[in-house]
Amino acid sequence: MFEVDIFSYGFVQRALISGLIIAITCSIIGIFLVLKRQSLFGDAISHMAFGGIAIGMYLNFYPIWTAMGFSIVAALAIAKIRQSTKLPSDSMIAVMLSLGLGIGVTLVSLSDGFSIDMFGFLFGSILLVSPEDIYPIIIVAIIVVSITIVYYKKFIYIAFNEDQAKISGIEVEKLNYIFTILVAITIIVSMKLVGILLISSLIVIPNITALLFNRGFKKTLLISLSLSTFSVFAGVVLSYYYNLAPSGLIVLLSASGFIIAFLLKNSILK
Repeated sequence: MFEVDIFSYGFVQRALISGLIIAITCSIIGIFLVLKRQSLFGDAISHMAFGGIAIGMYLNFYPIWTAMGFSIVAALAIAKIRQSTKLPSDSMIAVMLSLGLGIGVTLVSLSDGFSIDMFGFLFGSILLVSPEDIYPIIIVAIIVVSITIVYYKKFIYIAFNEDQAKISGIEVEKLNYIFTILVAITIIVSMKLVGILLISSLIVIPNITALLFNRGFKKTLLISLSLSTFSVFAGVVLSYYYNLAPSGLIVLLSASGFIIAFLLKNSILK
């Protein structure tokens, strides 16, 4: 029997507020990554964040700041190398992903193994979000949404045809740098929700699912936002009742939405 007063608990309220804000931010960032065919970019940055967190813990610094710095540098490095060489972007993503994981695992082994804090960063701990944690989430969301609105048309142009955008006089290199920084900070503040290992799924899966409906950009984004927010809301609530990891449930619900949409689309087409 479900309790109606679950929403009266402060930790549930904070989990839902922060989760829904993060879901919206991830969907907005994710749709451009998917359209640019850089779905694994989030994985690379999250793994570099893991390396940054390990550095912070090893040096006794606040790990969020080291993760933020490490992730932004990695994101800018990927963008710079991609623009200045002919190497495929997915190859650079693979290098950064492996590098971040290697640094993290090595430093964790030097620090006598995984701590409780590290597990929280890896797998998320949204039900433990404090009132102080919500403020940076809100600030980052405002920054991401505001910049996206300002450069909305240019971001779309670059996502669909980067070469044509350059010919049209759009500052593609500058905007790519801005966008990669937005991805990095979004991932850092989202770690509380689903953790480093699963954050990319929240960025990518709702947008891939939305693309199955073959709608225009705005409708695709709205579908993605709906799927993402539903997965977070249902995941947090169900995790409370069944004592399960909210991060895992959020990803499973999101993936289930994709599977259902895929099966429905193919059955209709047949």
